[in-house]
Amino acid sequence: MNKSELLVNISEKSGLKKVEAERALNAFIETVTESLKKEEKVQLVGFGTFETRDRKAREGRNPRKPDEVIKIPASKAPVFKAGKTLKEAVNNK
Repeated sequence: MNKSELLVNISEKSGLKKVEAERALNAFIETVTESLKKEEKVQLVGFGTFETRDRKAREGRNPRKPDEVIKIPASKAPVFKAGKTLKEAVNNK
């Protein structure tokens, strides 16, 4: 499912116009992004948790030149951990 298909589903299930659903989805994405930038968790009970994790600097290989070692800098990675209710819903099709 892509974003436009998601918007159609949200619109149908909520009774919102497609434009309103898009505004709501964009606001949600923007809010989660801003929270993660501040290293805050976003926890939606039953659905899951968005958070950031630190990735250490490490060495890697250049796939075009396997002999070449490159340094990969430390970074922060956004992570989503599914909640219990979501896991159960997915497993009980």
